[in-house]
Amino acid sequence: VQLQASGGGLVQAGGSLRLSCAASGSLYTMAWFRQAPGKEREFVAAIFWSSRSTYADSVKGRFTISRDDARNTVYLQMNSLKFEDTAVYYCAARGTANGPYDYWGQGTQVTVSS
Repeated sequence: VQLQASGGGLVQAGGSLRLSCAASGSLYTMAWFRQAPGKEREFVAAIFWSSRSTYADSVKGRFTISRDDARNTVYLQMNSLKFEDTAVYYCAARGTANGPYDYWGQGTQVTVSS
C-alpha cells in the first residue's frame, strides 16, 4: 500500500489548511502524525473504519480528521492554526484497529507564521 500526502503550505496563525492522503488500497485505521524540528514524531489524529476518531489533546477542537472510503483518502482539516503546529505532517495507515502503523506516506510541510 502506498500513501500520498498533500496540502501542506505556509499559513498565518489563526488560519486553516486541509491535508489529504490518498491510499492505494483500503485500510482499517488511517492517521496523521507530525514531527517538528528537533522533536520526536508525535501522534495527531486517527480515524477507524467505523469513522470513530481520536485526537491528541493539543489539537482537540481545532483539527478534524475524516475519511472518504470510496476514494481511500483521509483528510485533516486544521483550523485556528498556531505557530507550534509547524511541522512535517505524515499520514500513516494499518490494516487493524490496534498495533503499529505499517504504512507511511512522505511528509508534507506545514508552516504557521506567528
